[in-house]
Amino acid sequence: MTPLDAFLKARDFLLENRLDYARAYGGFRWPVFEHFNWALDYFDHYAAGNARTALWLMEETGSEEKLSFAELARRSAQVANFLQARGVVPGERVLVMLDNVPALWETLLAVMKLGAVIVPTTTLMNAEGLAYRVQAGDIRHLVVAGEHTERCAALPATLTRIAVGDKTPGWVDYSTAYAMPAAFRPPVRTRADALFLLYFTSGTTAHPKLVGHTHVSYPVGHLSTLYWIGIREGDVHFNISSPGWAKHAWSSVFAPWNAGATVFGQRGGRFDAARTLALIAEKRVTTLCAPPTVWRLFIQQELGACRTQLRELASAGEPLNPEVIQRVQHAWGLTVRDGYGQTETTAQIGNLPGESVQPGAMGRPLPGFDPVVLDADGAPAEEGMLALRLAPRPLGLMTGYLDDAARSAAAMAGGYYRTGDVARRDAGGRFWYVGRSDDVFKSSDYRISPFEIESALIEHPAVAEAAVVPAPDAQRMAVPKAYVALRAGFAPTRETAAALFAFARTRLPPYQRIRRLEFFDLPKTISGKIRRVELRRHAEAGSPDEFREEDFQG
Repeated sequence: MTPLDAFLKARDFLLENRLDYARAYGGFRWPVFEHFNWALDYFDHYAAGNARTALWLMEETGSEEKLSFAELARRSAQVANFLQARGVVPGERVLVMLDNVPALWETLLAVMKLGAVIVPTTTLMNAEGLAYRVQAGDIRHLVVAGEHTERCAALPATLTRIAVGDKTPGWVDYSTAYAMPAAFRPPVRTRADALFLLYFTSGTTAHPKLVGHTHVSYPVGHLSTLYWIGIREGDVHFNISSPGWAKHAWSSVFAPWNAGATVFGQRGGRFDAARTLALIAEKRVTTLCAPPTVWRLFIQQELGACRTQLRELASAGEPLNPEVIQRVQHAWGLTVRDGYGQTETTAQIGNLPGESVQPGAMGRPLPGFDPVVLDADGAPAEEGMLALRLAPRPLGLMTGYLDDAARSAAAMAGGYYRTGDVARRDAGGRFWYVGRSDDVFKSSDYRISPFEIESALIEHPAVAEAAVVPAPDAQRMAVPKAYVALRAGFAPTRETAAALFAFARTRLPPYQRIRRLEFFDLPKTISGKIRRVELRRHAEAGSPDEFREEDFQG
């Protein structure tokens, strides 16, 4: 069996059994490869003579650009020849900092074809962050949007510099790649276990870690993601995610193209919920994946007035609050299905197409993954650390944390990969998110899950977003403190605070009630996740602007 045949057999099995979970989960086996290059072995094969749209990008101005599968195969071959001529060789690392422009997808395919390693980086990265990534990631080559090249001024002069868009003195013009031959001959045969992708995690509770993925762990590993989202050939799939983060590769590259779907995207600009909803309806998007932050913005719009062609809705990145799921269901008659994975993995757990969803549940194990819950001693438990069984090792799992053997060994100890998340598993086999192991805390003798409290708070009409962290308390050691971002039309007043305390008392048991509250502009990582580590420090330091529950009891 050829590598392509092995890949297609696994993919087609999941597509054929997309509504038969028991058969899909029980019968799926990851394909085994010695050599595999997804761009050459699968994408170019699928793209041959294929005039269907592979990539459809919208500009803020309303203009759009479409590229077929065949055009992307040709362009990426030209870019591979171009990069090779610039000195890129197999195994060397290429940092790519681009917005949603065709060059982003062309470069990813080209780097893969060449057998080099791509390091996707957000366009929001500052000069200091770039310097850290270049040094930590052993970067040799840069492909950067012309408008961002000034941030690279202090980087080593030995780096190859390629600018996309605006012409920049001292940088090679990316557009000259289109003059290169359209036939590419790879310099080596790609080993399946060769390094292909390096990601820096977003660092919500610690400094970013460097996560390594191979030529199969993401390209083939995202068969689980395809199955969870429910993408089919011919779909127009919109993944609302910024380039530079793992979720972009998840759902703006591998999951949709594994299925033969069109990748739809927007370029740049501040996110506008109303405009985005209008685009979804106008362009007849059929499958949509967005982070909870976006879904929380969507439900502030008149969803019922937006008539779409949507069939599947998904959410990932952080747990999705039940209130959001219920409001979308009421407006559209569709269920937003939560899914769980990490930069370190593809989708592991999810709520599946065609199945009833219990709001708040992470879902069930996805094909190819065997998640378990472990207690502090590493024994199976109802609640504890979420982990993946490594026998057999799931294909969609990182190689490890590069240049940190100790961290990798700790994460993979005892035959399990430990995710760092706390979850519980119910009698029906569904998983429920409790929180990051760093986020769950004790108050008196009770374990507090911030997610459960936050989910209750956002049911109040004044609350756009909420984050709960422990605040020091002389009697209880720690008490829940809520940091709240308000919706438009609500003021951060004592009266609003009183209403939220009263609301929480009706929704939460006494041990979970918020005891302190502060209206706050929630700090976030550049990938959009709440920086709880900053909020914990703020709570520990105390604040004259916080409200206390006892102030409203008389």
